[in-house]
Amino acid sequence: MTWASEDAAAVVAGALSRRRPRERPQFLRELLAHAAAGLVVIEGDREAAESVYRLADAVAIRGQP
Repeated sequence: MTWASEDAAAVVAGALSRRRPRERPQFLRELLAHAAAGLVVIEGDREAAESVYRLADAVAIRGQP
């Protein structure tokens, strides 16, 4: 893992640890939505869409037995 990835993971883990277990899924959904919106602003629609599609693919693949 790169330094930036470790830093990001630590920030998210810290934020999750301060929330009740039942609040964590909503937090992560909001985090994903804000991250996608930020990518649109920083990189543009096409690049942001590619990142979101890759995330969706990863989730779909993970859900298959």
